[in-house]
Amino acid sequence: MLEDRMPAASSATDWPAAYPKGYAVVDVETTGLARDDRIISAGVYRLDARGEVEDHWYTLVNPERDPGPVWIHGLTSDVLRGAPLFKDIAEEFSTRLEDRVLVAHNAVFDWQMIAREYARAEREAPVRQRLCTIALSKELGLPLPNHKLETLAAHFGVVQRRAHHALDDARVLAEAFRPSLLAAAAGGVRLPLHECRPLTEWTDRAAPRIGQQSSGGYGSYRPTSWRPSRSRPACPYPNPGRYETGKPLKQGMRVAFSGDTSVERDLLEDRAVEAGLHVATSLSRLTSLLVTNDPDSGTSKVVKARQYGTPVVDEAAFGQLLADVEPASEG
Repeated sequence: MLEDRMPAASSATDWPAAYPKGYAVVDVETTGLARDDRIISAGVYRLDARGEVEDHWYTLVNPERDPGPVWIHGLTSDVLRGAPLFKDIAEEFSTRLEDRVLVAHNAVFDWQMIAREYARAEREAPVRQRLCTIALSKELGLPLPNHKLETLAAHFGVVQRRAHHALDDARVLAEAFRPSLLAAAAGGVRLPLHECRPLTEWTDRAAPRIGQQSSGGYGSYRPTSWRPSRSRPACPYPNPGRYETGKPLKQGMRVAFSGDTSVERDLLEDRAVEAGLHVATSLSRLTSLLVTNDPDSGTSKVVKARQYGTPVVDEAAFGQLLADVEPASEG
């Protein structure tokens, strides 16, 4: 049973004072993974300071476009056509998020999707910090063979009823988060909290609505653009030096990016930051690694990497390395 695997709840006297006062465990289903994609459903479980469920909420959202991979989320155009637009549920969503830490599995993705939807609605999401349950499981040293949600759920004996249904995924995550939070509190573990940077600008030209196709069919969208409002905080770890082929990345390493990436650059950089890496905007002799899909290009970063002997990997290899970043050395 789940209760058998939970650590004893900490008393009021030894609960970490620096821990947040409340959490919003969130899952969103989307039309895809790119910056132009939209939220089609959202589930939120509100938890108190110790992870106890206060309430939950679920909504469908009309994305005003093709719903994307229906075979994954099961939400068709017919189902979504009568759903509210995001701008119509933004206020209620805000009441679920306000004054709480956003908790999600691969939280940077959920946060980016939410932030963009609020920007489109000319609003700002009331979220200042997020916590990724993947990062927390690493901090706790949980013996997981991988970092899928179903694997984390199975570790804590949580039964998943409807995978890729936003409310059930949020429930599963909430049930797995509570014992993780209790274990962190009992062990004095620092929670991997990260700043949520709201978007200050958004331009979004018309994309095909549900039931419509552009001249190029679904997926032919004109460009959108967005810009986060603040620069990232400084990396808290010292630079351990260059990346060595065949070895894991280590927290504090300086990583630079060059050229186009299949995953949007900002999302890729945020994943690097959450893993404890330093994202560098330029390349120097101190750079640990250059990530580029075109190592033969003549960009200034690639040229300098050749001059300095900086290791180079492509985006796919970097994604694999991000899954297992070695903690920074103590002291």
